[in-house]
Amino acid sequence: MNIASLSQIIATLAWLAAIGVLVLAVVRAARNRTLAKSGVLIMVFFLVAVLLTTVSSGLVFIQPEERGVVISAVAPKGYREEALEPGLRWVIPFAETVKLYPISMQTYTMSIAGQEGQIQGDDSIAARTADGQEIFVDASVIYQINPAEVVKVHINWQDRYTSDLVRAQARGIIRDAVSQFGVEEVVSSKRFELVEMIRENIAKKLSENGLMMQDFVLRNITFSPEYAQSVEQKQIAEQQAQQARFVIEQKKAEADQARETAKGQKDAAITKAEGEAQARLIQAQAEAEALQKIAEALKDRPELLTYQYISKIGPNVQVMLLPNNSPFLFPLPTVTPGATLPESTPGQ
Repeated sequence: MNIASLSQIIATLAWLAAIGVLVLAVVRAARNRTLAKSGVLIMVFFLVAVLLTTVSSGLVFIQPEERGVVISAVAPKGYREEALEPGLRWVIPFAETVKLYPISMQTYTMSIAGQEGQIQGDDSIAARTADGQEIFVDASVIYQINPAEVVKVHINWQDRYTSDLVRAQARGIIRDAVSQFGVEEVVSSKRFELVEMIRENIAKKLSENGLMMQDFVLRNITFSPEYAQSVEQKQIAEQQAQQARFVIEQKKAEADQARETAKGQKDAAITKAEGEAQARLIQAQAEAEALQKIAEALKDRPELLTYQYISKIGPNVQVMLLPNNSPFLFPLPTVTPGATLPESTPGQ
């Protein structure tokens, strides 16, 4: 409780006391029991009450977050040109009154949700984009009264600065700004540019009228049901197209992988065949060189061939069949001409 409020309470109590003394004096006089010096008491109480009332009406306490506009019956313009600063201030009793204005931050919200804004119900801003689409904008304006221009605000707007200035200007500027962008730009590529344009224009208008805008918040953008449905269908189509492109890329990757696998198998087969052919060639060369060496060895010593032949015959072989036109590989015993073979004995 400040001193100004306390003085008003004391003045009220003084008036009650003065009235009480007056009533008591009247009652006692009616009963022929006159109150001693009642006239003096009544006069004193009334003078104290008037004095306290006068003092209390001249004292004004300004809170730190407030400024006071003095409406004066004695000032040439009907008001003081300077607003009252915070603290205990004095004005001319009964000739001047003070209108208090807040200079702290205030927020005005316009929203499609009825419980969020200052106005109950749908208070969103309906606007049309450059391509004719209707959208609904939820926004908040954070502002404050310029402490140096409180008197100007009082003269021009009084208590109507919120509804008649902030609300009206914000809604008009938002509609004008939205009309300069397409619907796709509003929600995606140029949303930041849109917000900056709205912020600058609102700040300019409020500044011209004694207010300072601290921030502008574009809270939400809602589409008409028809456009929202078309956007949803477009998104579904884009997702399907993207899925199809993904499948194509996947199939292409699989084909490339199969192609690379086949190429690798082909290269491996070629390498293997070349390796086998090289090995056979080396083997043939080795066999040819071996045969050459054998031929050279047999050239001077042909009996080695007979020896090798005999050494390959198994030790248990007793009869060997040869073709009748095949030459003997080793010399047979010489048969004496004229000799006769022994006759075989019958029964043997």
